[in-house]
Amino acid sequence: QVPAVESGGGLVQPGGSLRLSCTASVNFFEVYDITWYRQAPGKQQEWVAFILSGGDARYAESMKGRFTISRDDGKKTVYLQIDRVKPEDTATYYCNTPQMSWPWGQGTQVTVSS
Repeated sequence: QVPAVESGGGLVQPGGSLRLSCTASVNFFEVYDITWYRQAPGKQQEWVAFILSGGDARYAESMKGRFTISRDDGKKTVYLQIDRVKPEDTATYYCNTPQMSWPWGQGTQVTVSS
């Protein structure tokens, strides 16, 4: 069993929005820093954003402005809101710790297309 499961992806038109979820099954989830990563077809994996256990968030430079990461420790879930999606956001999105210490889940596929 993987520690976290990603969901919320799908087909979305350019300019639309969606919210991805990363729901964990670990104990003491509230102490974990969590990172969202993505991997587009034919490209290397890149980090999108991370959120610290206290709630502070950081974003990759190219992700600033359209991505919002948040967490609900009561639900053991970290969210990634993507607004004004672009075709280049098409990728499989994964969550993990910043050290990539968890086994990888299957991710959630986001496809941006009209």
